[in-house]
Amino acid sequence: MSPDTPEPERARERTDGTDARTDGTDARTDGTDARTDGTDARTGDAAPLPGGAWPEREQPPGWPGGLPVPAGTPVTAPGADPLAGYPGVVAELPGADATRSGRPLLTTLGVVALLTALGAPLGLLWAWAAPATPVRQTPAGTVYATTQPEQPIAADGWFSLLTLGFGVLAAIALWVLLRRRRGPAGLLAVTLGGLGAAVVAWQVGRRIGLSTFQRLVETAPPGTAFTKPVDLRAGGVDWYGPLPVPHGNLLLAAFGAAVTYTLLAGWSRWPSLRPEPEPDAAWPPPPPGFSSAPGDQPAR
Repeated sequence: MSPDTPEPERARERTDGTDARTDGTDARTDGTDARTDGTDARTGDAAPLPGGAWPEREQPPGWPGGLPVPAGTPVTAPGADPLAGYPGVVAELPGADATRSGRPLLTTLGVVALLTALGAPLGLLWAWAAPATPVRQTPAGTVYATTQPEQPIAADGWFSLLTLGFGVLAAIALWVLLRRRRGPAGLLAVTLGGLGAAVVAWQVGRRIGLSTFQRLVETAPPGTAFTKPVDLRAGGVDWYGPLPVPHGNLLLAAFGAAVTYTLLAGWSRWPSLRPEPEPDAAWPPPPPGFSSAPGDQPAR
């Protein structure tokens, strides 16, 4: 319509129901606006609906009902992780329990087996550090060379110190190396592993030179002097039916490991005991020339 159109013609066009602004076909009011149909016109990806929820067709298969997809993470993008920011949702997805429930158990059994196997070198160290007890053969049998020997007490002392230190170091190593498995499973693993390591160390250490000692006891003539291998007097294993129950200083490794692991958990600054991102880590670096030192002019 040109500026020269007569005024009556303009009035007829505004009132005959064909005006583009009032005929119901305005692109802003006809319900086809790209900004309100669930599709972001700027990126082509699905846009969240009012309230933060996402369109149902964009949710991943098996997604629990009522849980929104994390904002800014297109679930259709290759390699996208729709579970980012929702660690508690993993257990609700189909098949999640089957893939994750066995991991803590396998980790616990592996730690127990490893610590128990480390009891063998611990027993060798005990046999090397603790002194052997001198004995003498008599017509009545083998007796101590002195009335009150100190070597058996020293053997108990060395075993107690070595196993207690082993338990403490094992707890610290497990806390540092298995940060994602901290918790009751780690405490149980290091406690059982320390107990198994102490029993293995006892059996390995006491058997070094035991066959030679038994042969001399049976065949040595009276008056022969030799030594008895290290052994424990303040610890051992009692059998209650088919159940073995360790006691005495065989429990020191498990005790040291349990106490150390519990103290580390109590001193942890993370409620979940696992490393978490620091709140200040999300702040972007300040722009060039920005300073908050005292006396600086406020930003405008």
